[in-house]
This record gives sequence, C-alpha cells and structure tokens, in this order.
Amino acid sequence: MAFDRLKRRDFIALLGSVSAWPLAARAQQGERVRRIGFLHDYDEQDSDGRVQVAAFREALQQLGWTDGRNVSIDYRSGAADNERLRSYATEIINHQPDVVLTAGATITAAVQRTSRSVPIVFVNASDPVGTGLVASLARPGGNATGFTHFEFGIGTKWLELLKQMAPAVTRVAVIRDPTARSGGGQLGAIQAVAPSLRVDVRPVDPHNSGDIETALSGFASDANGGLIVTSSRLARLHRELIVALAGRYRLPAIYAFRVYVAGGGLSFYGPNATDPYRRAAGYVDRILKGEKPADLPVQAPTKYELVINLKTAKALGLDLPATVLARADEVIE
Repeated sequence: MAFDRLKRRDFIALLGSVSAWPLAARAQQGERVRRIGFLHDYDEQDSDGRVQVAAFREALQQLGWTDGRNVSIDYRSGAADNERLRSYATEIINHQPDVVLTAGATITAAVQRTSRSVPIVFVNASDPVGTGLVASLARPGGNATGFTHFEFGIGTKWLELLKQMAPAVTRVAVIRDPTARSGGGQLGAIQAVAPSLRVDVRPVDPHNSGDIETALSGFASDANGGLIVTSSRLARLHRELIVALAGRYRLPAIYAFRVYVAGGGLSFYGPNATDPYRRAAGYVDRILKGEKPADLPVQAPTKYELVINLKTAKALGLDLPATVLARADEVIE
C-alpha cells in the first residue's frame, strides 16, 4: 500500500546493509541505543524521497551514528491525508524517540501537537515562525528547530521568471495546498506582484488528482495561460499528472521543486531540497549529545537554483531569452 509503514527489512535495505552483531555487542557493553523518529513527506517508493533518506543516513553515519548499531530509526512516509498523518505522528511519539526528524511545516505541526517535549528537527519547512513551530528563527524557544525551505516572497520570483520565459502569459493558475498555511502565503506573494505584471491569478485548491485535471482543463480553455505549482505535498504526489497536463494544454510552468523539471516540467526555482537532510543530521547529532532545540537557531537555505528544461521549452514553442538561460544553474537539453 502506498502509504503503509515502511517495513523494517525494506528500510534497512534502503539505508544500507547492517549486520546484527554490533547491536548485540554494544547492548552487552551497556550502551543505550538511541531512537530517531523520521516522518517523511515522500512516498516510500519515490526515488527522490529515497535520495533524501540516503543523504540523511550518510551524513548521520559520518557523525558516528549508524542505524542498527547505536541508533534505531523509526520511519514513516507518504502521508498525504491529515488523518493518516496524525496517526503516524502518534505512532512515532509512542515509541519514545530521543529526537524526531520531520519534513515540511504540516508534518512538523502534527508531531508538535502530539508532543511538546520530544525534540524535533524539521527540514524544508516554510515560515516556521508564522506557522507557530518556533518563537523566532534565532531563538526557537520550544521543542523544534531545523531548516527552512523558502520564504513566502519566493512567489514573487516565480511569477517574474514565468513572465520572462513566456511574455505572452496573461493568466496564471496557481496550484497550492488548501490545508497548509504555506500555500496561502505563497499565493499572496504571487497576487501582490501580479497587477504590475498584468497577470490575472487563478488559485487552484485540489483535494485529489481529479480536482487537478478538472481545474487545469477548464483553465486551459482560454488562451495565454501559465502555471505555478507551489510547495504542495498533494501536487508533488501527482507531479507526473501535472507535468503531463501542462504539456497537453501547452501551459508554461514553474515549479517549487526540481523533481518536476527532471520529469519533464519547464522550470524550477528554489533551494535544493536534499541538502537540508544532510544539514539536519548535524542538529540530530547535537541533540543526541545533549543540546536543546530551543538553543539551536533555525537555518535558511544557502543557495537558490534556477533549472530549465530546454526540451520542454521547445515543445511549448518558447524562445527563451538569452538572459534567462545565462542565469540558469542547470539547463536540461
């Protein structure tokens, strides 16, 4: 089942082959095995999600922590619906972890509602202050800290870049997550700059794949349309459908995650989504050694990337300006 708990044997295979004897040997020596909860926002079969898991594991191992030896990682993934997410959060906390790694603000909030005492390290969370995860970036003050993905203002950049790539666009559909505060914040930034760019913004608030298909087919019935896909978990789960619909209806698009462009989407602008998992291992290590999340400042991305799929641009009939291509960190041909 897509959202089932990742089986222990599958997770061990994913994180690397680990023999059983070191765990027993250390137990005999009296060393306590530490517990790490990990609530991920990618489905367990998703290749991009596996890369993120592997990045965390490798960085953690470099710091001296190996699953099956001196730590035990309790992993859940793929919870798109809120009911299952709450269930996963409760399961992880009931296992009494020493620290929990969470992906995104919605998942972090679900774990934090379950426990205000278990340390949490989050990755790729938008606006952790505004969503109430921390008191401030410099002094989180509670049981959570971690790494932000981007500020809401990135929505302005998405629309500006889309207009530069496709000047004829006068209407933009914005797919967001209606259950997440980040969706409203990113939409607000897009709407704020839209009048100066003479663009009409149409929010799309899907609850399933059918909503996405209905909304985009209706939107595409008029000319000069474009598409922005914000950091929606639901949208990412259905990214193949969205990319296919953008191609079918000839909608120039910009996405919040690189994985869309690798799958045929036109463009991506934002921070690398895997790097925070490597950086999070450092905070997990410090917490396991006694530091408190309240004393560890929330950190922002260190670099933003622009990736363009030139093959898709040609299929859409776009002649991309040389200035835009020159700014791209990567061009897929």
